[in-house]
Amino acid sequence: MKIPGAAVKLPWPDQGSAELMIEGLGRLGGSGSSAAAPIGSVAKVMTAYVILRDHPLSGDEEGPTLTVTAADVADYQARIASNQSLVPVQVGEKLTERDAIEALMLPSANNIAHQLAIWDAGSESAFVDKMNAAADELGMAATRYTDPSGYLPTTVSTAPDQVKLARAALKSEVFAEIVALPSATIPVAGKIRNYNDLLGVQGVFGIKTGSTDEAGGCLLFAARLTVGGRKLTIVGAVFNQPGLNTPEQLANVNREIKTLLRAVRQSVKQYTLLPAEPVGEIRTAWGDTTQVRPAAPLKVVGWPGLSVPVKVTTSAPGATVTAGQPVGVVQASGVRVNLQADAATSDPSVWWRLTRTS
Repeated sequence: MKIPGAAVKLPWPDQGSAELMIEGLGRLGGSGSSAAAPIGSVAKVMTAYVILRDHPLSGDEEGPTLTVTAADVADYQARIASNQSLVPVQVGEKLTERDAIEALMLPSANNIAHQLAIWDAGSESAFVDKMNAAADELGMAATRYTDPSGYLPTTVSTAPDQVKLARAALKSEVFAEIVALPSATIPVAGKIRNYNDLLGVQGVFGIKTGSTDEAGGCLLFAARLTVGGRKLTIVGAVFNQPGLNTPEQLANVNREIKTLLRAVRQSVKQYTLLPAEPVGEIRTAWGDTTQVRPAAPLKVVGWPGLSVPVKVTTSAPGATVTAGQPVGVVQASGVRVNLQADAATSDPSVWWRLTRTS
């Protein structure tokens, strides 16, 4: 059944692309071109996903140690001139896996993306192969990674593909915990700040910003929403927003996402899918009838136009039925409501009994 009402019209961005879905409910929609485009540092979500898949962490575990080499320092220094996002490193510095992922995801350190790739796969190219293999496994058909940081404009994807990745990455509690951090402290660099300024706004708890001249402003995000006592997770992406520089690009992304989230909160509510009105009848063998209706309105969380699978189970009521007797169950989206008889059926007449006595 579809939730009644006019289909939701969301305020999609005029430029770039976007995608929105709600876990457990479905896709709200999307906008923009379906062609792959540069995504900037959003690519680091896949880097973190592969690292945590290959080297899982749980709870407060810090994980194995990465030791900064002279080659790591040389890589850091070579990136400074091009004004990349970096964290300073020193030869012999010890970073735990968790430290490294925090540096990767919060201040978006390109040099740490490179260092993690070498640590995991032995070379950056071998790690990129892992990234693309993971994308294939997740059904990200329009995505192609060429580096672990997203600095290269040849690393391209789409909003729908990255939403698929975000949903998979968020299954790691450690990943979800890290991307929700406003800041963290790591060796040498000290306190590092999360570039995602939407944290805490309208329930946003992650995931990753991206910004380059070619990609424009990008944000892959997740937000919490509670409706009718049900806790929901919104996963979305707004990509390729205009701007002359990173702050302007990300400000434009944030503005679009806040507008979308406000509209989602206005549209995603508890709706009556099936009112407490007659849905059928029970007929006795001797021809008496009584109507059947839900004991209460069947209400579900969603939005107008959303298709909701409905399951109806009936039970044999016996020769006669009493008023209010349960005769089945209707359920949708985890909500169950009894189906019951409106009134009692009469007993059969003496004549009916006599004519059916063998």
